[in-house]
Amino acid sequence: MATADTVSLGNAHPPKENSIKAFNEIEVELKTKLQHLRHEMTKHEPEYFAAVKNLSDKQLTTFSSDDLKEVRVASSAYGLHLFGKVLLPESDPSHSYPEKASDKYFHFRAFIPGDASSAQLHSIHTEEVEKPDGDKVYRAIFSSKDPLEWFDT
Repeated sequence: MATADTVSLGNAHPPKENSIKAFNEIEVELKTKLQHLRHEMTKHEPEYFAAVKNLSDKQLTTFSSDDLKEVRVASSAYGLHLFGKVLLPESDPSHSYPEKASDKYFHFRAFIPGDASSAQLHSIHTEEVEKPDGDKVYRAIFSSKDPLEWFDT
């Protein structure tokens, strides 16, 4: 399996045609998985999705390829690893443009096998960080300032 140590992750940039195509191929699964992840995580640690607790499942999944704001790509012997940063449009009820610092995002990872013509969803990023005092911070929702970095989960 590719890791941050075994492949080089390219710089962040706006999505190009191939990234948008890959996103469109996994969009339905991405929406289903995001809802499922929220339901499962909320049972055990509601903090993961606390930033969007006011959104219904429908509002949480109103995103489309237009909301794919940033991507990073890594190439391995097996194919391409696509990391994406997706705006949750309903996190800003005014739908302002350009996006505001308070807008919310989630990060996903997809894989495009070298011998396949379609992308596969690998994971949606969830983060557990232990602070110096031992307290833990959990999140699956990020801000515009959070960089899109390599993740396994």
